Amino acid sequence: MTRYLLLALLAFAGGAAATADVALDLNAAEREWLAANRSVSICVDPDWLPFEMLNARGEHEGIAADLLRLVAQRSGLQLDIVPTSDWGQSVAFSQAGRCQLLSFLNQTPVRDAWLIFTQPLFTDANVVIAREDHPYVADLSALENATVALPSGTFIEESVRRDFPQLHVISTETDAQALALVNERKADLTVRSLTVAAYTIRREGWFNLKIAGQVASLDNQFRIGVLKSEPVLRDILNKAIATITPVELYQIANRHAPILVESGTDYRLLMQVVVVFSAMLLTSLFWIRRLRRLNDQLRIKSQTDSLTGLANRAALDRRFATALEQARRYRRPLSIVMLDIDHFKRINDDFGHQMGDRVLRDFAALLDDCLRGSDAVGRWGGEEFLILCPETSGPQAVQFAERLCEQARAFPFATGVSQTLSAGVAELSPSDTPDSLLRRADAALYRAKHEGRDRVCWLAADAQPS
Repeated sequence: MTRYLLLALLAFAGGAAATADVALDLNAAEREWLAANRSVSICVDPDWLPFEMLNARGEHEGIAADLLRLVAQRSGLQLDIVPTSDWGQSVAFSQAGRCQLLSFLNQTPVRDAWLIFTQPLFTDANVVIAREDHPYVADLSALENATVALPSGTFIEESVRRDFPQLHVISTETDAQALALVNERKADLTVRSLTVAAYTIRREGWFNLKIAGQVASLDNQFRIGVLKSEPVLRDILNKAIATITPVELYQIANRHAPILVESGTDYRLLMQVVVVFSAMLLTSLFWIRRLRRLNDQLRIKSQTDSLTGLANRAALDRRFATALEQARRYRRPLSIVMLDIDHFKRINDDFGHQMGDRVLRDFAALLDDCLRGSDAVGRWGGEEFLILCPETSGPQAVQFAERLCEQARAFPFATGVSQTLSAGVAELSPSDTPDSLLRRADAALYRAKHEGRDRVCWLAADAQPS
């Protein structure tokens, strides 16, 4: 947003209009290619305003159209539009080699199969659009069984199906159809370009829709897709794209998604409009930053145990899976330590649950202070804690756990009473599953309790729990 504010002020200050008179520094291979190929075929999205469309005369209009024309002019190329009925047909024509270029799209693994890509022409945020009564969406992965309307064959559809499989996707042909389903309560939300969503909502009058969040990991980086057989053409286009200035980019975007400024010689009015527009942009910037901050806070809360401040079980499960995968892939040792505060029920009975909570917080602080850089700790449940120890053998983990026991005996807990802990250690073996490793650590902890508490027990892989 700060970039767009700067662009606006530059434009209002009288930035020069876009010009085609820019010489590209082409090498011999690129000059030879241009000498033999003065026109290139391109497929576009015929219905995707304000980015692009084909009008009744088959002419290409919109932000993408103007940017592509500027790139073509500076490259010395003529763009020949291949008519298509919709975006799906444009993609199919591109895959069949019927057009050398595919306009204004994100690079994805699926598209990498037949295309190479230029540098980005235009960057735009993807936002979550929902009805005004829908709660804030911090993270799509936190939604369960939500229905999401998405245009088929798009970057967002591919990404959501891949990254958020728990969501139910309804495919539509256009952005307007996706937004209409949300407006009509036939879908919970959609994820679309901020520019397209704002344009469509304003055009259709769907003012009961709102921005309910941003998917920062899926921001649009719109590029030109080029057939893999044309790497020299891609290089020429990149050199032309590099010449587009911020002012030119702003002027083209403003032409199709206008900021309402009347032309004329009333400079006082012009300055008033500039001030109002700047205030609107700053407000939007504040709101987006607030959304991101809330997003970060919610993500942290979803991974943190509220009492101790350590990782919760869900977060620890994810870290455990990652540590296990890395240990197997690189054939490195991994041990886990399961800890339990001895006689914790007695603390609750003798001192009350509030004091029990203080002891848990004290114990969490002790663990956090004693961890090594590569370790991860979390609350496993109740008074049980789990430590992941990468690059650590069983005997090394036993030594580490024994030091923790020593620290606990000397720690000034809130009760004023000496407090001990028991620990069970297990080391990953080639035959282990996550469950078998956890069961062995739990069995070792049980043995430590059975043998008198305030001690560490280790069960080797060949000593499976009964």
